[in-house]
Amino acid sequence: MAWGCGLCLALAGGAFLVLLVQLLRWLRADGDLTLLWAEWRGKKPENELRGKVVWVTGASSGIGEELAYQLSKIGALLAISARREDELQRVKKKCLQISNLSEKDIFVLRLDLTDRSSHEAATNSVLKHFGKIDVLVNNGGRSQRSLFVDTNLDVYSAIIELNYLGTISLTKHVLNHMIQRKKGKIVTVSSVMGIMGAPLASGYCASKHALQGFFNSLRTELTDYPEISIINICPGPVQSQIIQNVFTENLSKSIENSGDQSHKMPTDRCVRLTLVSTANDLKEAWISDHPYLAVCYLWQYAPTWAWWLMNRMGKRRIQNFKSGVDADASYSRKKK
Repeated sequence: MAWGCGLCLALAGGAFLVLLVQLLRWLRADGDLTLLWAEWRGKKPENELRGKVVWVTGASSGIGEELAYQLSKIGALLAISARREDELQRVKKKCLQISNLSEKDIFVLRLDLTDRSSHEAATNSVLKHFGKIDVLVNNGGRSQRSLFVDTNLDVYSAIIELNYLGTISLTKHVLNHMIQRKKGKIVTVSSVMGIMGAPLASGYCASKHALQGFFNSLRTELTDYPEISIINICPGPVQSQIIQNVFTENLSKSIENSGDQSHKMPTDRCVRLTLVSTANDLKEAWISDHPYLAVCYLWQYAPTWAWWLMNRMGKRRIQNFKSGVDADASYSRKKK
């Protein structure tokens, strides 16, 4: 009897210790625990992506630009696309400087995601240059900073046209190629806003929710192609130029002062975790510091609490925006 009680106590103590360790890991996490486990014990991007042909949209700045740099260092062959060809050439030049890639290993292709009639030709251009596409990274898109009551409806139309319809249009052409080869990876940079709702970003949230629903559904249509992976990446606030390029109340207006961005996750860290997710075929990855990471878990498992918390965070977010500072500054700032 005493031996049995001792065993029960030992098992209970072990279980408590495991839970405590997981809680401590979660409190310090900058990604969901499945992703961080993959980073520690999973496949390495350096092994899985070297020599692969990776097409990155939105590659002229921010996350897309950093993806090009890290992929080039790994030794991936790159197709980089955006609307600004001069910026793409700048990115290519730096990729060549920091890697062992040659001129022909990086293909610059100007692309407007809203011009859906050009997507088939663009896909054929990449295939003509490299002969294949192993990974498509759907990164192109724009965010939003405006209240719904102040925003023209044509802004919402433009957001959906770019972030959603443009993305799935390009995906359709690339997927046809991957189905023929029976393998490939489609990586879509969604957002934590594709999981939750937040003020000042109702149109952006809608476009990211649409992408989440679309790609989760597409994954179920590809069960006959187990080597085609659908991977959704959900970053939180990241240091990038996304704020300078956001949609506002009308299509002609931009944000004059984007505010301090230093409190957000460094772009290189976000991209590293994106590549880990890609290498390990994670269906969905949350990449964010707290409190957004915590809200993702609440939204998934305790939505009533998530709504309560977002109402409190949202009020401060609107106050920040109206006072001219970054919307997320007050609760995301890290201690120095």
